Amino acid sequence: MMRKYFFLILVSYFICDATQAQRLVSDAIITYHVQVPEGQASSAMFNGSSFVQSIRGNMSRIDMNFNIVNYSYIINTKDESYITLITRNTEKFLIHVGKQQYEKDIQQYEAVKFVDKPETKRIAGYNCHRATASMLDGQTFDVYYTPDLVVENKLYNRRFMNLKGIPLEFEMILKGGGKIRVVATSINLDPVPASVFDVPKGGYKEITEAEMKQLGN
Repeated sequence: MMRKYFFLILVSYFICDATQAQRLVSDAIITYHVQVPEGQASSAMFNGSSFVQSIRGNMSRIDMNFNIVNYSYIINTKDESYITLITRNTEKFLIHVGKQQYEKDIQQYEAVKFVDKPETKRIAGYNCHRATASMLDGQTFDVYYTPDLVVENKLYNRRFMNLKGIPLEFEMILKGGGKIRVVATSINLDPVPASVFDVPKGGYKEITEAEMKQLGN
């Protein structure tokens, strides 16, 4: 009887310990830097650029500074909409994206499957597992994620909606077929100010997605 009681206590301890190790995150700012693989001259312009992921409840923001052009996405998963901000030289554009396009974007990534691999590494102070993602169009990309941090808002970044933790290193597939690697340098889990997700009231020319495509973006 005593052995059985001791065994139950031991099992309970390990379950609690594992639960405490995993943190459910509602607020976070993750800063990444961009690396270009050797021999990929066509993507050299992205080397040294930055990527910042901000999260606050149902709000999310992605800022990609690609040196020549900057993209920001302010995403409201509750309203199922987002704002795209584009800065190119002195030009600034703003695009409102409604529910229909939002749902279309979600559908593109909801079928992405992540398969864990044996490789691990430590990034920005967290132990990470490697996984390979397979997309519907046949393309694949690698990611290292930490299962110790799980975002409460699963749709904070549609690309990783099926991932079992926060990605701290991942590949981005470029339109030309090349890839760049995005690696986390810092993670801040303090409350994120609501102002981070404010939409600019001026300084941007509002256009449609069709007009943006005509401009070559």
